[in-house]
Amino acid sequence: MGQPAERASRQAAEPELPPGQRLQRGWPVTHYGPVPKFRPERWEFRVFGATADGEKHCWSHEEFSALPYDTVVADLHCVTKFSMLGAEWGGLPARKLLELAPPAANATHVMVWAEYGFSSNMRMSDFASERSILATHKGGELLTAEHGFPLRLVVPHLYAWKGPKWVRGVEYMTADRRGFWEERGYHNLGDPWLEQRYSYQEEPGDGPEL
Repeated sequence: MGQPAERASRQAAEPELPPGQRLQRGWPVTHYGPVPKFRPERWEFRVFGATADGEKHCWSHEEFSALPYDTVVADLHCVTKFSMLGAEWGGLPARKLLELAPPAANATHVMVWAEYGFSSNMRMSDFASERSILATHKGGELLTAEHGFPLRLVVPHLYAWKGPKWVRGVEYMTADRRGFWEERGYHNLGDPWLEQRYSYQEEPGDGPEL
C-alpha cells in the first residue's frame, strides 16, 4: 500500500539533504582560532601564482568593494553535519575574478588563503563553478565578523570548510596540494553528496600525488 497522502505530501515538501546532514534553521558560528580584527587601510586581496601574465594582481578594500556585485541563492553544508538551505549570498562571482585575473593555461587548482595563514585547496573547476562566490553579504546584509566579514568564499557544492572565512587571496596552482584542514585529516575533495568528510575515505586520484 502507498503512504498516507499527508505523509507523502510532507516528505515531498522537505528539502533534500546530503547524506548524514541535518537541517539547520539558524546559522551557527564555527571556526578555528580567533576572529581577526578588520583594518581597512591594511586590507589587500591578491591573486598570485600561475597567472596568465605571470604577475600578482592586488586590490585594496575600496577597490575590491567596487568590483562587480552579484547574488546567488545557495546552500551551505558544514562537515559538522548541519546544512543551511536557500541563503542569498552577495559578492564577487569567482568566475568574474578568473576574468579579472586569468590563470595560466596549465593552472589546475587553487589555494584560497585567509587570515592567520589558513588555506583551503580545490580544483579550478570547483572554484570556477557558476555558483561559487566571494561573498561580502548574506541576505542583503554585510557579513558579520564572526561569519567572515569582510570576505568569505562560498562553494555550495562542497563542504563549507572549502570556503574559508576572512579570505585574503587566491593562489593559482599547476598541481594540487593540501590546505589547512586537508593536512589534518579532512578529505581533499569534500563533496557532501558523496559524504567525502575524511582523508581515509579518499580513492586513488582524490588527493595530490606524493
